[in-house]
Amino acid sequence: MDENGGQAFPSGAASNGAGAANGVKLPQVLQQSFGEVQGILEHNRVLIQEISQNQESRDADGLTRNVALIRELNTNIARVVDLYSDLSGSFARSVAAKNAADKAAGPKRPRSNEQ
Repeated sequence: MDENGGQAFPSGAASNGAGAANGVKLPQVLQQSFGEVQGILEHNRVLIQEISQNQESRDADGLTRNVALIRELNTNIARVVDLYSDLSGSFARSVAAKNAADKAAGPKRPRSNEQ
């Protein structure tokens, strides 16, 4: 933990733009990644609405456009899966690094309230 009580994120623990660097706290990395996921999911909602409208209209141009929209949607879903995978691995590495540091530090002694 750092001096402010946050878990420091190990260097190289996140990949693909998750933003981890020396001294970056895990909550900051999680917030950034979840923000990116939220943005993609909101865009997917718009894509799905347009796909539905095109499907209902049965307009040839709209149905043709749906091919590209569905491909984009599929790409976005794959990106969300990758982001969650990266987050999972980063979180696991962070916990493992903290556990290793705690183990290396040895057992903690109980605090004495006597002065």
